[in-house]
Amino acid sequence: MKILYAVQATGNGHISRAHQLYPYLREMGETDIFLSGSNASLQPDFPVKYRSKGLSLYYSKCGKLDYWKTITSIRYHKVIKEAKDLPVEKYDLIINDFEHITSRSCQIKKIPSVQFGHQASFFSKNTPRPSSRSFVGEFLLQNYAPASKYVGLHFDAYDDFIFSPIIKKEFLEAKPEDHGYLTVYLPAYDHDCIEKILLELTPLKVHWFVPNISEPFTKNNITFFPVDQKYFNKSLIYCHALLTGGGFETPAEALFLKKKLLVIPIEGQYEQQCNAAALEKVGVKKMAYLNESTKQEFFNWLKMPPSTFSLLPNHIPQTLEYMMG
Repeated sequence: MKILYAVQATGNGHISRAHQLYPYLREMGETDIFLSGSNASLQPDFPVKYRSKGLSLYYSKCGKLDYWKTITSIRYHKVIKEAKDLPVEKYDLIINDFEHITSRSCQIKKIPSVQFGHQASFFSKNTPRPSSRSFVGEFLLQNYAPASKYVGLHFDAYDDFIFSPIIKKEFLEAKPEDHGYLTVYLPAYDHDCIEKILLELTPLKVHWFVPNISEPFTKNNITFFPVDQKYFNKSLIYCHALLTGGGFETPAEALFLKKKLLVIPIEGQYEQQCNAAALEKVGVKKMAYLNESTKQEFFNWLKMPPSTFSLLPNHIPQTLEYMMG
């Protein structure tokens, strides 16, 4: 069997999931990877056959989606050319993790495909949404990467085609402990947006994961780390609590490790608002943003107990069996 696995790189979560799935796909057949997008800071540890800038997201300094920069960066004539050139017809199975070019190529050439991943779960009406729905957000979730079949991942099994999250092997085998520090991963926030607030937590230690640095360094109570799986995995396993965005993989890992969790979904990114709504249902704290006016709410959260929700990891062979069926 020849398999094409298209992975979106508009964030680190898709690449992280691909790291876990790739060995299983290789057991099923010859597997080629198409990586699309330029937002991820996590480097893939698998061979990439096809690479595209694709459609990428851009953010303002303090946790907002930059619509103008995102829209003006799109060169759709190039996307169509790449879709026409991508040889999807040579593959027996095409798995699409919310990647537009592969989806468009399959539409043009009338080739069946499977959308696999978190976004596929939103094809169920049972999947949680925020109280205020976004027409544009719903349209994008339904039409950005349409496929012939959908196999979703989410915090809970909201429908019969939705499976539990794929958890890294390092976390499955870990023995988590509480070493008393706070782990922070908010890639849409620049330093000057929240650094002053995190410094006020002294003597509480903070591990803050930020892009564009190569080595850890310490400033008062904050140790800055590069976005690196080895550093992050260890930090999450032994942290007291995690402050992060409204993505999917990282909150799922925190829930699996039974860590206290606070999410701040990126303003304007509807999928993250949906994720936050799902997390609130299982007792996770959500904040709209973090600044001087909301910092006391953040400080109060640090004194709260963690969610008691028990997240079960995905059994990958069972999910792939469903996909093939």
